[in-house]
Amino acid sequence: MQAWRVHENGEPSEVMRLEETERPTPGDGQVLLRVRAANINFPDALLCRGQYQVRPPLPFTPGVEICGETADGRRVIANPALPYGGFAEYAVADAAALLAAPEALDDAEAAALHIGYQTGWFGLHRRAHLEAGETLLVHAAAGGVGSAAVQLGKAAGATVIGVVGGPDKAAVARELGCDVVVDRHGEDVVAAVKEATGGRGADVIYDPVGGQAYAQSAKVVAFEGRIVVVGFASGSIPSPALNHALIKNYSILGLHWGLYNTKNPKLVQHCHEQLTELAARGAIRPLVSERVPLGGAAAAVQWVADGATTGRVAVVPSLDLSSENGAAA
Repeated sequence: MQAWRVHENGEPSEVMRLEETERPTPGDGQVLLRVRAANINFPDALLCRGQYQVRPPLPFTPGVEICGETADGRRVIANPALPYGGFAEYAVADAAALLAAPEALDDAEAAALHIGYQTGWFGLHRRAHLEAGETLLVHAAAGGVGSAAVQLGKAAGATVIGVVGGPDKAAVARELGCDVVVDRHGEDVVAAVKEATGGRGADVIYDPVGGQAYAQSAKVVAFEGRIVVVGFASGSIPSPALNHALIKNYSILGLHWGLYNTKNPKLVQHCHEQLTELAARGAIRPLVSERVPLGGAAAAVQWVADGATTGRVAVVPSLDLSSENGAAA
């Protein structure tokens, strides 16, 4: 089979190599899956760089979430068991953790429903307890993680403010349903959010960026507001002033979604059921901005690493390059 493999750490476009290799052999409790679509996540770039909290042995195949097909023809969502990741024709995953792919979504959309939407659901509902009528501020609202939070916030009845970088991403954020869009390249984020909220600030702030975005969050969080720390795509990990949280009476909430897979896997299944129901009634639909064939995976991972994408980019091994719309075969 064909698989992208990383033999040394570095930038994805430089260290990912497309190779012919044997199909992986599932271990105890694992299953072999034919990859129908693999969604690209920022952690894939971190894995290539050797900067992720999980460091699989070299060589490994990146690709941390897929829509795959079992030997008996079931269409499932899975997190591949590294080092046999999803940027390949076949991957392996833990059998007990497989989730049924929603019928309402195609392969690429189903692959994109998992990590970003689970993170959004846990962050907004389990950690921040977002309520209808509250104001939700989402940083990087046009990205893969942010776009999921925007849709979930709207589905929960919140007023959503999206912060983006550039007019193209601002247009995407509006299409996603943001009530207010702030372009950080041309606007003062703090002033714009205060104006949009009548000076009150945002009840819940969803931050996958860190750095300056977190500093802005601390200035616009409302009384009894909640800042959900999801990641640090900016590369800068802030050091929050806890006296500021005390004085302004807000909460700083960390979210490591992966822990739920070991600490409370039943809650992951419950979340998936909620997401499947939302997808079935059209309340959420993953934004897949581009589908690329397997041969384009390295370049696509680099696009995501460079912050040059909106929504999600999916690798579809069976993609027909002559297809006009790039839909999965």
